[in-house]
Amino acid sequence: MLTRKQHELLMFIHERMKESGIPPSFDEMKEALDLKSKSGIHRLITALEERGFIRRLPNRARALEVVKLPDSMNPSLGGRKARFEPSVIEGTLGKVPAKTMAPKQDNGGSVAIPVMGRIAAGVPIEAIQTHSHSIAVPPEMLGSGEHFALEVRGDSMIDAGIFDGDTVLIRKQDAAGNGEIVVALVDDEEATLKRLRKKGNAVALEAANPAYETRIFGPDRVKVQGRLVGLLRRY
Repeated sequence: MLTRKQHELLMFIHERMKESGIPPSFDEMKEALDLKSKSGIHRLITALEERGFIRRLPNRARALEVVKLPDSMNPSLGGRKARFEPSVIEGTLGKVPAKTMAPKQDNGGSVAIPVMGRIAAGVPIEAIQTHSHSIAVPPEMLGSGEHFALEVRGDSMIDAGIFDGDTVLIRKQDAAGNGEIVVALVDDEEATLKRLRKKGNAVALEAANPAYETRIFGPDRVKVQGRLVGLLRRY
């Protein structure tokens, strides 16, 4: 699954390669996607490479190669491009059919909860990935509503008892109260696990580690994807 910006960059690189045979420069990519800095392009390229859509070639200028396009660019259409609807996470996390997201109870009484990739407890990372696998969770850890799990990366929430490598259980919801720990999507691109603080019209994402600064955004830049309800840890 690609975010909107990842898909835009992939298609921009693909079209430029078809036109000239040369990948666009970072400045051209930054301008095409209307980003403020090249660091955003670096993050998008890294995400596309990790997902197997592009490959960086060593010892060559502008060394990018498009390996594949999204599945919806269906080659069986006789060369015509299918209309691509990227699965961008906005408002509801990881849009998958209800039968996939619905918890399933096994014979041992545990509930299968989908793991939706990684979440940053540190500097925000690329938006959450698609359903990768499921984990068994005791039903007493879950309340009402729909749930999913995320693997934590980073140390910004250590004072809240959340460490790198933990798996957090999240209840899907698009609103939360002051002081609650939430999955927040910033600018429809980056996901992070932080404590939510509302200050007037501003939204603050507060770390639980003094080494990290609180980040403050306008209300239209942050979307709550869910609220922390549990945590799993392996020793």
